[in-house]
Amino acid sequence: MRASDTLVLSASEACEGYTQRTNLVACEAGLFWLQNEPHTGANRLWHLGYQSGDGAQMHNEHLSIRSQVNGYGGGVIAASLTGAFVVSDSQRVHFVRHNDGQSHALTNDKAAYGGLVADPLRDRVLAVRESGNTASEPAKGQQELVAVALTGDVEVLHSGEDFYSAPALSEDGNRIAWVSWQLPDMPWLRTRLWTANIGSNGSLTRCQVRDAPTSASVQQPVFVGQTLWVMSDHEGWWQPWQVDHQVISSPWFVGDHAPPLDHANAPWQLGESHHCPLPGGRWARVRYRDGTGELWLSEQGAGGCVRVASCFSDFRSLCFAQGSLYTIAKSPSRLDALLRIDPDTGDERVIAGGEEALPGCQVSLPQSFQVSVHPNETQPPQFFYYPPVRHSASAPPLILIAHGGPTSAAYPVFNPQVQYWCQQGFAVAEVNYRGSSGFGRDFRLSLAGRWGQADVQDMGRAADHLVSASLADNQRVFIQGRSSGGYTALMALVADGRYTAGASLYGVTDPLQLRRMTHRFESGYLDWLLGEPERYFKRWVSRTPELQVTQINAPVIFFQGGLDRVVVPEQTTEMVEAMKTLGQAPELIWFETEGHGFLQQKNQVRMLEELHGFYSKHSQSR
Repeated sequence: MRASDTLVLSASEACEGYTQRTNLVACEAGLFWLQNEPHTGANRLWHLGYQSGDGAQMHNEHLSIRSQVNGYGGGVIAASLTGAFVVSDSQRVHFVRHNDGQSHALTNDKAAYGGLVADPLRDRVLAVRESGNTASEPAKGQQELVAVALTGDVEVLHSGEDFYSAPALSEDGNRIAWVSWQLPDMPWLRTRLWTANIGSNGSLTRCQVRDAPTSASVQQPVFVGQTLWVMSDHEGWWQPWQVDHQVISSPWFVGDHAPPLDHANAPWQLGESHHCPLPGGRWARVRYRDGTGELWLSEQGAGGCVRVASCFSDFRSLCFAQGSLYTIAKSPSRLDALLRIDPDTGDERVIAGGEEALPGCQVSLPQSFQVSVHPNETQPPQFFYYPPVRHSASAPPLILIAHGGPTSAAYPVFNPQVQYWCQQGFAVAEVNYRGSSGFGRDFRLSLAGRWGQADVQDMGRAADHLVSASLADNQRVFIQGRSSGGYTALMALVADGRYTAGASLYGVTDPLQLRRMTHRFESGYLDWLLGEPERYFKRWVSRTPELQVTQINAPVIFFQGGLDRVVVPEQTTEMVEAMKTLGQAPELIWFETEGHGFLQQKNQVRMLEELHGFYSKHSQSR
C-alpha cells in the first residue's frame, strides 16, 4: 500500500483497504457471505464452493445487500441448493441463482425484510417483515414472521408481537422456533421463546411460548435433531440451555462445560450465530472473557472443551458443513477472515480474507486493562489501550472512545480509525463502561437509569488509570463517541473539565426529543436508560447535553449524516445552534447523503482529516 513505512499513515490509506465480511451461511452449494466495497459502501454477495480455491463475487454488480429491519438489519442471506435469498438496499427480497448470478425480486411492498432462513423443503424463505414503521407514531409499526415463496407470494406465519427474531428450523423442516419481545423492552432485557409445528400446507400449528425459569433475554434458538437449544441469561450470563420444545412445563438444562461467561453478545442485529452443533453431540461456542471472544470446541464424551483459533479475538456466523466448522474470525492486525476448522483436530485454515491490514505499517496491538474496583462493585469496567506506534519520552495524548449502543461493546479487533490515530502519535482507549455487553447480565443492566452518569464516570476512571501509569498525558485527553457514545462524550464534557476537546459523531444531544422522533425499535429504550420522564423529569434535564451547554468549556466538533433515522439530524443541528447562541464556537461537519454511520470512503477520510486537524490544533493550544 505504501512506499515506505517511515511515512505517516494518511486518512485515505487507513480507509481504502478496509474490507469487512459478514453474514456467513453454508448450504450444499457452498459458502455465502457479504463483503463490503470500501470505496462505495455497498455490500456484495460472495460465494465459495467447498472444493474451490478462491471466493468470487456473484455476478450481479448492481445488487447491494442491506436490511433496515430495526434500523440495524442482519440475517440478509439464506442459501439453498439452487440459489440464495438476499435483501437488497431497497428492502426487496431477491433470489440469486448460483449458476449465473442473475437475480429477480420476489417482493415489491413497502416493507423491510431481515432474519432470512431458507426453508428448502417448501422452496421458500422465512423472514421477519417490518412495515408501517414511522418515527412519529412508533405504535403503528408492525412486525410479522412471514414466508416468501419463489413465486413472490408472501404468507404471514405469526403476528401479534411487537418484534421478532430470525427463526430456526428443525433438521426435518417440520418444527420452528423463534424469539419475540414487546415494547418497551429491548431484546437484551426480556424476550419470549416460541415453538410451533409446520403443517403440510406450510402454516404453523401449536404455537406455544416456552418461558425461561426467570425473566431473561433468550436468543439464537438452534435445533439438534428433536432437541432445542438457546442462549439465555436467566442465571446471569448468556449460556447455552437445552429446552424440551414438546413439554411446556419441563425444566431447562444448562449445557455441559458452560462457564459463567457470556456466550453471545447483545442482539442488535438479526441472525447472529455464536453457537453451532457438531457431529457426535459436540458443540462450537464463543465465549467472551474480558472483552475478547474465544472459540471453544467440546470434546467427545465428558472430555471438556478445547480452545481453538487462539490468534483471533472475535468470531461470528458459526456454521457447520461438509465435515468442517466455518466462521468469520477477527483479529487485531488482519482483516476479517473466513476460517475453516477441523472439529476433530482443531486445525484452522484461512480460506478467504485475513489479509494483512496495513501493509508496510506497524500495527498497534491492544492491551487489556481493568480499572480499580469501587466499593459494592463486583465487575470493574474494562478497556483496551492502543499505544502510539512512535514512542517518545513524554506521555502521549490520549483519545478516549465511548462505543455506541450503549448496550454494545468494544472488541480487540482491527479498526483502521484507531490505527490511524496510533500512527499519528496518539494513544487510544476503547472503554467497556458499565452497561456494555459481554460481562454478564448484571453489568449490562447496571446502566438502567444511570446513562450519562455511570458511563461518564467509567470513561474518567479509564483516563485516570492511564495517566497514573504514565501512558497518557493528563493535559491532552480527548473524548469522542458515535451515536450513544457521542452522548457519553458530550455528558463527559458537561461533567468534567479535564478534557482538552471532544467529538460527537451523530451523537444524542436531546434524549426527550429523540424519544419522540427515533425509530420504533429504540422507542422504549430511553425510558430504561433514564427512567420515565414523567417521574424523573429533573434527571432528564440534567442529562440533556443541549440543556447543559453552559457547562461545556472545551472545544467540540460534531459530525452528522443528513439521512440518519436513528439519531435524527435535528439532534446535532439544535445543539450546535444552542452553543453558538451562547457565544461558543462548535464545529459541524455535515454529510448530506449519509445515515447512521458513514459508509462512503470519501466521507470516512474527510471525517478523520477534520478530526486530526481539530485535535492537533487544540493539543497545541492547551
